[in-house]
Amino acid sequence: MLSHKADFDSLIYHRTVLNWLFMKHGAVAILPLAAGAALYGFAFGLLAAQVGFPWWGVALMSGVVHAGSSQIVAVEQFAGTSAVVGAALAGAALNLRYIGIVASLSDVLSGLSLRMKLLAIHITGDENWALTMTERAKNPAIRASFLIGSGLVMITVWTISTTLGAVAGATLPNLEQFGLGFAFTAAFIAMARGLWRGAPNLLPWAMSFAITVCAVTVGAPKAYAIVAGAVCGLVISHFHRTKKERVA
Repeated sequence: MLSHKADFDSLIYHRTVLNWLFMKHGAVAILPLAAGAALYGFAFGLLAAQVGFPWWGVALMSGVVHAGSSQIVAVEQFAGTSAVVGAALAGAALNLRYIGIVASLSDVLSGLSLRMKLLAIHITGDENWALTMTERAKNPAIRASFLIGSGLVMITVWTISTTLGAVAGATLPNLEQFGLGFAFTAAFIAMARGLWRGAPNLLPWAMSFAITVCAVTVGAPKAYAIVAGAVCGLVISHFHRTKKERVA
C-alpha cells in the first residue's frame, strides 16, 4: 500500500512539474507576439480615451471581453452613433471564428475541469491559439498548460497596454491631427495578416469585403454592414469546404 501511494504521489509530482514547464514554455514563446500586441493595444487605448472611454472602462473591457477586434469595433460604434446593439452584433460577427478555434482545442483541453476549460477558452486569442497548434504539431505532448501560460501573458499584456494607452490618451490633445486615427485600421490589418491561411481564404475574404463596402455605400450602419459581410464570408467558406470534401 505504501509503495502504491509513493508511486501515485511521484506521478502527481512529475505531472505537476511537467505542467509548470509547459506553462513556462508557453509564456516565454509568446513574448514576441505579445510585444506586437502591446503596440496596437497602446494605440487602441489612446484612441478609446480620445472618444471618451475612461481608463478603467478600457481596462475592464480588455480583461472581460479580451477580443481586440470586437473592442475596436465597439469603440468606433460608441464614438459614432452609440449603437449598443450594432456594436454587439458586429463584435459577435467578428468573433464567430472562435467557434472553430474552440472546437480545434478539444483534444488540448481534454482532462481539464470545467472551470479550467472556461479559463483557457477565455484567455485564448488568435496568437496563443496559433502558437499552441504550431507547437503541438511539432510535439504532440504539448498540452493545455502551454495554451494557458501563453494566454495569461497575452491577456496581461493586452490589458496593461490598453490601460496605459487610455491613461496617456486622456491627457493628450486630439490625436487625429497626428494621423493616429489610422491605428484602428492598422490593428485590423495586423490581425488579418495573422489569420491569413493562403488561397482558400481569398474568395470568402473578398466577398466579405465587397458585401461590407456595398452595404456601407448604400447607407447601412457600419456595424450591420460588418455583420452582413461576415455572414456572407462564412456561408461561402462553408460551401467551399463542403465542395472540397466531396471532391476528396
